[in-house]
Amino acid sequence: MANSDALDAAFADGPAYVPYLVVGDPDYESSTAYVEALDRGGADVIELGLPFSEPIAEGSTIQEALVRSLDAGMTPDRFFAFAEDLEVDAALVCMTYYNLIYQYGKGEGPRPFVERAAAAGIQGLVVPDLPAEEADPLREACDEFGLDLIFIVAPTTRGDRLDRMMANVSGYVYVQARLGTTGARDDVSDQTTASLDRLGGYDVPKAVGFGISTGDHAERIVAGGADGIIVGSALVDVVAEGVAEDLSTAEVADRLEALSRELKQGAERGHRSRTGTVESA
Repeated sequence: MANSDALDAAFADGPAYVPYLVVGDPDYESSTAYVEALDRGGADVIELGLPFSEPIAEGSTIQEALVRSLDAGMTPDRFFAFAEDLEVDAALVCMTYYNLIYQYGKGEGPRPFVERAAAAGIQGLVVPDLPAEEADPLREACDEFGLDLIFIVAPTTRGDRLDRMMANVSGYVYVQARLGTTGARDDVSDQTTASLDRLGGYDVPKAVGFGISTGDHAERIVAGGADGIIVGSALVDVVAEGVAEDLSTAEVADRLEALSRELKQGAERGHRSRTGTVESA
């Protein structure tokens, strides 16, 4: 089973900060600046959203970003070019839906997409609508080209389904902090601790997402046992505000970098709290 050295490294030295943005929102050039701002803000892994017209797992914030990206002309091939153009240190993961993966290329199933993703520097895939029971072809393609396959585990995922997911997962597991669709929240779900406890016996990093929007949230999630935090809607909101307020690309990038630093620092505080370590001078 594949396991990307880049994703291993991201979780090796303390909690990983894993931000998400929709590629091409609101346009190619601005999106490049925004993703690079996340990297400067401390991202260890960046989840790049490849837009799909029926994003079933997404709340309104991200759905609107996906529409802006599609309206601006984003396609799988432009997505791969985007990844190749980036100047970042963080590992790159593609988050998209299985229909796009399966239909890419010339009817050969997921293999052409995975091969192109690997060539573009993508180290892993997150596919929200892919059932674990149907994941073998994608898992095989990921193994062939050295990509990780990351599953989303909901609070209700248990039993044989959980075992099958965890048998196929690599890189990290995306722990859904609450039921429902994505979106920034003002609290942190009590379901998170239960989910982390349920996954304790599996030897793979656990990154918690859905609803994290502040450094305090990040601190509490990591103090509660998470190996990383995944933040999407709160960052996409910054981009949306930039569109609504007609801000410059540089202004939006500065806001994204600042929020990223807050989230990364919160995660690090949570790690120190959990491990009893003291911040060095």
